[in-house]
Amino acid sequence: MKLAPLLARWGFDTARLQFTLRTALACCLAVLVAWLLGLEHPHWAGMTVWAASMPVRDHMMEKSFFRILGTIVGTLVGVLLVALVGQQPWWLVIGLAVWLGLCSGLGNLQRSFVSYGTMLAGYSAVMVAMLGTPSPDHLFSLGADRLLTALLGVVAALAVGWFYAQWQTTVPVAERLRQLSGDILDHMAKRLSGEPAQPAHATEAMLSEIADIDESLDPLGTGSVRARQSIRPLRALLSSQVSALLWLKRNQTVQPDEALAAQLKRAALALRSSDPLPSTPSAMARAIELSAGQTSLNDALRNLQAALEGLFSAPDTQTPVRPRAAVLHLDWVGAAQAMLRAAVTILIIGLIWVTTGWSGGPYMMIGASVMISIFSAFDNPAKMMRTVVLRGQVLGVIAALACHWLVWPFAQSELGMVLLMMPFILSGGLVAGYRRTMASSYDYNMIMLILLQPVYPLSGTFAGSLGNAIAVLLAPAVAYVAFRLIYPPTARSRMNTLIGVMLRELQGMASDHIAPARQEVLRRRLYHRLLKLVRWIDKAGEHRISALGGSLAVLDLGDVALRAQQLLHEPDITPATARRLQATLRRISNVRQEPQRVVRALELAATQLARESRQEAALLRVAARSMADNQAFFERPQNAAAS
Repeated sequence: MKLAPLLARWGFDTARLQFTLRTALACCLAVLVAWLLGLEHPHWAGMTVWAASMPVRDHMMEKSFFRILGTIVGTLVGVLLVALVGQQPWWLVIGLAVWLGLCSGLGNLQRSFVSYGTMLAGYSAVMVAMLGTPSPDHLFSLGADRLLTALLGVVAALAVGWFYAQWQTTVPVAERLRQLSGDILDHMAKRLSGEPAQPAHATEAMLSEIADIDESLDPLGTGSVRARQSIRPLRALLSSQVSALLWLKRNQTVQPDEALAAQLKRAALALRSSDPLPSTPSAMARAIELSAGQTSLNDALRNLQAALEGLFSAPDTQTPVRPRAAVLHLDWVGAAQAMLRAAVTILIIGLIWVTTGWSGGPYMMIGASVMISIFSAFDNPAKMMRTVVLRGQVLGVIAALACHWLVWPFAQSELGMVLLMMPFILSGGLVAGYRRTMASSYDYNMIMLILLQPVYPLSGTFAGSLGNAIAVLLAPAVAYVAFRLIYPPTARSRMNTLIGVMLRELQGMASDHIAPARQEVLRRRLYHRLLKLVRWIDKAGEHRISALGGSLAVLDLGDVALRAQQLLHEPDITPATARRLQATLRRISNVRQEPQRVVRALELAATQLARESRQEAALLRVAARSMADNQAFFERPQNAAAS
């Protein structure tokens, strides 16, 4: 019987097992070479191998780079803090809490491996400071040891994994977006043909697919400056697709236009073919010409055409219309919460360590700093702590204690201790390739290695090792409590926060005049926030809220706020109309607190404008209807605060 089917029958993922066993071999190599070079903590080199190894070359390159950069910065900060505070542990704890909080907050504003490197700089400082405090005279050698082991681990990971890793490409995503653009144009054509309206879930499904693609773009932009540039036209196309879907959502019934519908169908058919050029540009150009009298549709088509040409044209081709760059959402609220959570947690653990003098305190500080920073960017960190991390760490502690007290006593030298570690390191490859344990394998390998520092002759007691192991296991427990009590991050809480941010921005638009250029930036950022909101709603399973409908209502209210401010500055505005518009702006500026009163204010202002035969009355009625249809969206911050 062949080995692969047998391993699959036993529960191993054979494709992943090849990668994890290669990584385990690279880990063994890194630990052995680090020991041969005389480094004090050779097991740190093995930890770096597990952190830097990736099956994709682009990811491996970028993660390795930021692994080294983060280690350098964190080591320097850790050494500097210990050098400055001397034998004053309280100031050391405060400095580490501030540094880790800043790194955690900044890391939550960044993306992909840049975020990883920033958070690593935070907990690397904690690691160097905590391990260097007992022997400040050897602090600089400890810092150098940390840097050299990280560099050696990266080199080993690249040397073993580079040949087998694959380059990534944006072609599949670009093709997926091309097909999706064809679907969207086809929906628009059917709407303009007077055909029966597509069910609402069809539009929502396309939006969900766009949001899924958006979430996959950050990893595609790793590895080089060119890779980062390659995803910009993809994001621009996503933004233009959101604009088209919002038009579909708003215009459920439109005046039939067969000529325009025919051109859109022609463009959709071309996009779905294997060679979209040159049929698509000519069809889109004709459709844009025919839609000149429909401002919102014309704008959506222009954006889509520019984005498509920017993505699929040759690099030296000048597109007639430059695509509008996407404006990305940054979660400032989540970043501030992550910063405070990390700082408070380390301060509390530091208080316990300083007041009790517990020898396991530094290990607890190190473990908690990793958990509270890295996992703050996860969808539901507390759940990860409970179901994945703690299980992996328990297994890692058991393996480390078994190696230390059942196997190492047979070693006759420090080299023998290093060699006797190898079967345990290789077991990490098996754990990572086994389907039932692969989710916990990273923690298994990291915790096992952090507890295995080969020093001959073997010293200490089992009780001491057990105490350090308990300190390590307490770290995820403390992080779990922190994630549950200090601004608990879940998909639902992130969804509520994002809705609150969108409404606060709307309130700002109603309170102050916004320049036209700023208006466009806010609109494009709302498009990206809409995609983020779709993902959080899907992950939270909150089906009572329509991300598309709610975002459209926010856009409509923003248009009302901007137009009302313009009307108030017109010389022919009557006092009665001015009072109604001012009342409407006040209501919109208080929409988070009293959303129910905004609809009534819009209706009254629309009635007043209609008496004066002003065309803006229709704009206000559309906004009132849009908001009334999405009351659950606007009431969400209130309900979340009450719960």
